[in-house]
Formats: sequence, C-alpha cells, structure tokens
Amino acid sequence: MFRLLGVLVTVLFAIGTAIVTWPQFFHLEQTFPVTQLVASRGLLVLGYLAVFVLALLLLFARPLRGFAASIAIVALLGAGASIAVSMMRGVDAGALPDKSEGSVRVLSWNTSGEAVTADEIARTILDEGADIVTLPETNEQVGEQIALQLREQGHPMWVHHVQFRPDVERGPDSWQTTILISPELGDYSVIEASADGSSNTSSVPSAVVMPVDGEGPTVVAVHAVAPRPDDMGGWRDDLRWIADQCPGGNVILAGDFNATLDHMAGLGVDGGDMGACLDAASRSSAGAIGTWPTNMPELIGAPIDHVMATAQWRAAGSRVLPASGDGSDHRALVVQLEPAD
Repeated sequence: MFRLLGVLVTVLFAIGTAIVTWPQFFHLEQTFPVTQLVASRGLLVLGYLAVFVLALLLLFARPLRGFAASIAIVALLGAGASIAVSMMRGVDAGALPDKSEGSVRVLSWNTSGEAVTADEIARTILDEGADIVTLPETNEQVGEQIALQLREQGHPMWVHHVQFRPDVERGPDSWQTTILISPELGDYSVIEASADGSSNTSSVPSAVVMPVDGEGPTVVAVHAVAPRPDDMGGWRDDLRWIADQCPGGNVILAGDFNATLDHMAGLGVDGGDMGACLDAASRSSAGAIGTWPTNMPELIGAPIDHVMATAQWRAAGSRVLPASGDGSDHRALVVQLEPAD
C-alpha cells in the first residue's frame, strides 16, 4: 500500500515538474497557478533543491529509500532544466556597447508612482544616454519635470502621456503611463485610440506613439495588468493586445509586460516573441535577469519588464540596473538597438 502511494506521489511530482519546466508544451503557461509558479525560474530551482535535500535525508529511512531516491532524481532534473533554460536566455546583467550612428537606447522603468523622484529618473536617463524612455505608473507632471531637467542638461526629450479616468481627481498613478522620446527621432504623437482607451490594455494604460512624418519606429509603452487569480482573463487579453501592436513593420515595445517569455508562448508570429517583435534582453545575454521585485536577488526575481523590436533592429546589448534603494519595486532595463542593416 505504501509502495503504491509512493509511486503515485512520484508520478504526480514528475508530471508537475514537467508542467512548470516547459508549460508551453501543455498549453498551460497562461493558466493559474502555473503562470505564477513559472514566473521565477530562480525560485523554482531553489524549491527543487530544497526537495532534493529533503529526499536525501529520507534515504536514511530504509523503508523510504526507493521513494526518496526517485523524488531526488526528479527534483534534480527539474532544477537542472530550469537552470538550463535560464542560461540559454542569459544571466549577465551586462554592459552596453558604445553608441554608433543609428543606434537607439531604450530605457523602461515602472517607477511605482512617485516612489522614484523626477531627479533620479532624469539622472538615470542622462547616465544611460536613453533616446526612448517608457515609464509605466509615472504621471504627466513628473514626466514634465523630467523633461525640464533633461533640457537644462542638454538632453531634450518630448513628453507623451496616456491616462485612464482623467476625470477622477487624484486617481492612482497606475492609471498613467508616460513616454519620453528624443527629438532626434523626429516628431511623435499619441494615437487617439490609445489616448481615449478604445484600443488599449484593460486596467492599466499602455501608450502607442507614432512618428508624425511616417518615419522612425512606432513605440508602444507597455503596461499589462498583473496576473492575479481574479484577473487572469484581463491579463491574457492584455498580452494579446500587446502582441497585436506588433504585426510587423518598424515597432518597438517597451515596458512592464507582467509576463516572462514563458507566458508569451503562442503569441509570436514569424519567429517573434510578441507578434513580430523579438525580445532584446534574451538575445543579448540578459533575458533571465529578474526585474521584479527589487527585494529579491536578480537571479531569483521575475524578468517581466522587456524591450522588444521588429527585425529592423538588432539587440546590441542589455543591462538591468541595480535597485534604487527604497524606490520602485521594479528594476530599470536599458537596451541598445542597432539598425539591422
């Protein structure tokens, strides 16, 4: 009886390990609770190693040796598989190459409202030499303060902004998203469907800006709702909307996707990760570096902030910036894109 129970537990553990190791194969990557479990492969590795150690201790109990050995093997395989996936996506927080003619640096940072000051954001933009900055949860007033400071430092940027429910006085900053774009990329404007919310993410706003002269990339400042158990449908809808914004052409997506590459399986077209857009960090050795939360080590956190671009661009380098003290619960991500030609 106990042997049969041990076999059953081992089989169930092996199935669960297979699901969270490669949920795309089972089409469960956007299903609760698999979505939450696979978000951090670093935590999965720690969990499997803990099970492995516990199984080794159980080997000292003669009646449990067979069961303990089989559990230890499955746990070791699960840990090894998640480590392998992380290594393939990249665990190098990295450095950026020198900018060349035509290169564009994109900085994405969910600032958690006013948890990060305009001074710190402006200083980070200057230090990184960013040409495009997407700031989910940053209100318009802070965006304007940033632009004023940048202009004084000889690094002017235009400010664009989208807000849900502007009629609500002192609404949460999560209802706002700000984009800053260098004038060197040309004039841009927010498309109306993005501004009025008729075509946008569900609960927190994304912003779509397009070049006025028709040249240059369309830029989408992404903010998807978090995959909470009571809002999984909204989260899935948001990811589909984001993928639809990159059907091809010349597009850059950047922001808080609240999703890892595992969650995006099935949303790519023509070899892309989200629509036709390719994830820059995973193609420049930093795709497994956690950007959230900042109170966990980078290799344990979830890489849910991304910069993606269509095939017109090549990822030359990516860097996840260190946490900013008591500020945002997201780390900033900086990517350098080069024209593919």
